[in-house]
Amino acid sequence: MGTPAWLDDAVFYEIYPQSFQDTNGDGIGDLPGIIDRLDYIKSLNVNALWLNPCFVSPFMDAGYDVADFYRIAPRYGTNDDMKRLCEEAHARGIRVILDLVAGHTSIEHPWFKASASAEKTPYDDYFVWTDGWGEKTGDYRFISGMEPRNGYFMINFFACQPALNYGFKKPDPTMPWQKSSDDPAVRRVWEETKNIMKFWLDLGCDGFRVDMAPSLVKGDPDGEGIREIWHYYRSWLDENYPEAVLISEWSCPPKAIDAGFHIDFMIHFGQEGFRDLFLKENCFFNRNGKGDASRFIEELTGNLAHIGDRGFVAVPTANHDMSRIRGKRSLADLRLTHTFLMLLPGVPFVYYGDEIGMANVAGLGNKEGSYSRSECRTPMQWAPGEKAGFSTAEPEKFYLPLDPDPGRPDVETQEKDPESLLAFTRKLIALRRANPALRSRGGFRCLYCSKGKSPLVYERFLGDECWVVAVNPEEKENSVEFALPGADRFRQVIDCGGAVLEAAPGAALLRMPPCSCAVWSNR
Repeated sequence: MGTPAWLDDAVFYEIYPQSFQDTNGDGIGDLPGIIDRLDYIKSLNVNALWLNPCFVSPFMDAGYDVADFYRIAPRYGTNDDMKRLCEEAHARGIRVILDLVAGHTSIEHPWFKASASAEKTPYDDYFVWTDGWGEKTGDYRFISGMEPRNGYFMINFFACQPALNYGFKKPDPTMPWQKSSDDPAVRRVWEETKNIMKFWLDLGCDGFRVDMAPSLVKGDPDGEGIREIWHYYRSWLDENYPEAVLISEWSCPPKAIDAGFHIDFMIHFGQEGFRDLFLKENCFFNRNGKGDASRFIEELTGNLAHIGDRGFVAVPTANHDMSRIRGKRSLADLRLTHTFLMLLPGVPFVYYGDEIGMANVAGLGNKEGSYSRSECRTPMQWAPGEKAGFSTAEPEKFYLPLDPDPGRPDVETQEKDPESLLAFTRKLIALRRANPALRSRGGFRCLYCSKGKSPLVYERFLGDECWVVAVNPEEKENSVEFALPGADRFRQVIDCGGAVLEAAPGAALLRMPPCSCAVWSNR
């Protein structure tokens, strides 16, 4: 199974639709708002969008509880708006990826309502139900006493999200309600998911990021069942939609790529290296110098070695489920994080607003099942002023409150400043896309990474093209030596802070001032 050629040059921009741009004055972002901002998105030099769920939903989990997989939620627009968004994006060379919630529905979905009936229906086996009260359930999570049907139903995440029944690879004979993944009734659910993908691909989208991708097949201790189902979908896509992409929420790239996905994330769960970089109190990107990037480098190199040319890792700036990496960092500090992330191997993902350094907004409470995640889902900051260019509605009607900081960054202000983080992010992405060694398939080698010490230095290469990327987040100068043949031939392309790379006998000498980053090329 090959990968679509366009992924070799891909850079994604993730949009949380309800917080991006409101055009009808209801305080909630919508699809026409995304269309209106496509020229801005193109100006970032990205060439793909990932939209969080925008389908009909009671929004008990911000749209990850789908009540109709075939219709855009009215608050975002219509199916015609989605079709127009895809057309307008394609006209600008931008692909559109939708969020596929494959493992569950909302309790409001007609399939679930039918299956929860006390009477027999064609949808009885679309969800995982026990045969009655008092049944053994093992380690799975079930809800009881809410529906007319005589039994418990399994949930996939929240109580409002009943698990679709893709079957059990190894059913437990003491629990007869567990149907095999080969059961004809279960295979109807497999086909329903394929039909959903076909509908949106035919309308114009370019693939899917799959929520909770490993959650479909149950009773699968060896992962054989989950590999089987995603290989089934991947083979169908390869035959019928060879340019379509499958991106997983798995956070274990070796398992995800083995299962047939094109891309998997290295984020805040699964593998711990991302947290070591950005999210722990004494993380690597912290001025106190107490962090350690070695676990991330070990995980990344291990993932790349396992995957080979079969797929890609993705290390995002953030996403809708985790804190923005701005944290307590200054905009100057973000030049280091963005340089590090945008030039890594694999496929970069920029979370909306990270290109200008939007901050987390603590203390917002629960909004549609967001809980602590509300802090990273606030409205996009397009301009100064009380409404930030997000909506014509009064701020108290906004989906979530704006960042109250009077010094919050915004696009309009940064557009006027050639030294802004926005301008710097554009430069990084343009540099990446213009040079094959910096793109998705370019080689990667760590040149210097020492536990509890900065800087971190890595090399990207392809053929005789070679680049060196170095970051020193510490608030003190650091000097290191490492092997780099031909160090005297490298020229500096990016310099934030005055780093110097010199040839030394049998090595290269790198001197990095406090809180600095730099990029060199042998071209």
